Amino acid sequence: MATYTRVPGAPTDTPVQAPATGFRGFLSRLSEAAQSAVAQQKPWGEVFDRHAFGKPDSLADASGRIRKNVSYFRVNYFICLLGLILLSLLWHPGSFFVVALLLVAWAFFFVYRTQPLVIFNRTFSDIEVLGLMGLLTVVVVFLLTDAGSLLISTVVFGFLVICAHAAFRVPDDLFLDEQQSSGGFLSFLGGSVPQPAVSSVSRV
Repeated sequence: MATYTRVPGAPTDTPVQAPATGFRGFLSRLSEAAQSAVAQQKPWGEVFDRHAFGKPDSLADASGRIRKNVSYFRVNYFICLLGLILLSLLWHPGSFFVVALLLVAWAFFFVYRTQPLVIFNRTFSDIEVLGLMGLLTVVVVFLLTDAGSLLISTVVFGFLVICAHAAFRVPDDLFLDEQQSSGGFLSFLGGSVPQPAVSSVSRV
């Protein structure tokens, strides 16, 4: 349920929505990070340009390519990793069903629920619900089903594929300056939507 505050000097019948707090605030920031990630995505034709692949000369050369390409294509690589996870879950319907139920439970408790959770006349705070859901997720995913091992093996395989692509993808000099100022693999999740560069012109 939305919370409203009254702005000093505003009419009494003009509600102003207060900023989201807690877990809902986290979801709002996550949505903004997703929009930022989409804005930083590189063209897929550039990712899979067959003319830009070549065997690295040495292990050091391969390591340098991986560092530069992961920095430049990090959003595309992250999308590919999520795609591999989704395909692996679809290939194992049992694990997909378990993960889907957990996602529905998380959405119900932290997105659609508007009233405090009350069980046996005891009211649970959002922190307590978060802890219970986290514990339930760990137990179900890693102890009661094989979904955990499936996700771990898929992530490891995905990172191997990403490293192989990055090692054979020859970096272009066009984006070396951008790579030097970029962050890590998941740095785009905390960034803001990039703005177009504005060149300054001095007047004489």
